[in-house]
Amino acid sequence: MDFAEFKRQVHRRFGLYLDGYKEPQLKRRIDSLMAQLQVPDYAAYLRLLSEDNQQWQRFIDKITINVSEFFRNPEIFARLEKEVLPALLARHKSLKVWSAACADGPEPYSVAILLDELAPARRHQIEATDIDTGALAAARRGVYPGRAVQAVTRERLERYFRREGDNFYLQEKIKRMVNFRQHDLLKDPFGSGYHLILCRNVVIYFTSAAQNELYRRFYQALAPGGVLFIGATESLFQYRELGFTKIAPWFYRRPEA
Repeated sequence: MDFAEFKRQVHRRFGLYLDGYKEPQLKRRIDSLMAQLQVPDYAAYLRLLSEDNQQWQRFIDKITINVSEFFRNPEIFARLEKEVLPALLARHKSLKVWSAACADGPEPYSVAILLDELAPARRHQIEATDIDTGALAAARRGVYPGRAVQAVTRERLERYFRREGDNFYLQEKIKRMVNFRQHDLLKDPFGSGYHLILCRNVVIYFTSAAQNELYRRFYQALAPGGVLFIGATESLFQYRELGFTKIAPWFYRRPEA
């Protein structure tokens, strides 16, 4: 079994679409896993994934990026806090937000904290999705190590977290603001009418064709005037062709109708 057939079989058996990932990086990660397990070939590895749920979870963890941190790139989140969210809140009573590929939850929870500070009396809808059910389970627990909260201010740590030993427990009120669910960006349908979509430092792992298709679908999923927030490691060079207006580095708006 060659690598192309392995990808086809993974899609057929598990529903995981791998053709949208950049092949050299993907193959290097999978070959590394196989070498650690001393699995001789792709056919044997496919059998192992089918029979051992722990190895399947390890496979998912290896090919996806499922660890994040609160307020990642604080200077960029400051623009979200001081410019983007206030402008959206000035036009909408409540916001519909989607954090795509949310990993173990710090990104959507960071948005929830900002909305709790900026518009605490309003009922916002925050959706957070990821392909990895293990990461989603960790997100729902809302317990984080110190490295995940290193960019959180002292005031926010005291207000929104409870420390026990080396772990930080997120406040239940903030946890209740976010709805987590499984979603595969490369094959599952998108929602619509979002005022803000965050998809940060994930699209870089996909092929150029997959990236363009994702950005096109993000545009369609945004409400008119809605904003797409991408990662500091990413660039959206074709934003004009897709219909976006660039409002700041890493922030792109779908124009009003």
